[in-house]
Amino acid sequence: MSKNPLINALAAEVYITGVASFMFFAEKYMSEEPDTIFAPIFMLSLFVLSAAVMAYIFCLWPLKLYLDEEKEAGVKLFLQTLMSFAAFTIIILVALLFA
Repeated sequence: MSKNPLINALAAEVYITGVASFMFFAEKYMSEEPDTIFAPIFMLSLFVLSAAVMAYIFCLWPLKLYLDEEKEAGVKLFLQTLMSFAAFTIIILVALLFA
């Protein structure tokens, strides 16, 4: 995605916010519909899509760096992205607790 760990973590949060918003608002419109086979198919598809998007966001540049013989830089970028994401997650948790 980017060589900036903050941008990567923010992109992950934006994606998660979009998916969560869709699920939150879609539930209001779809809750009266009878259950069909399409609901579990959609949820599993969304899970796989989310795993692919997160792998892209978190791993693209670190893996490129790692494979280009810049192993330390690749590992460092991955860990910085992970820590940035953890910080954003903690901020959201604190906002949730005090909201």
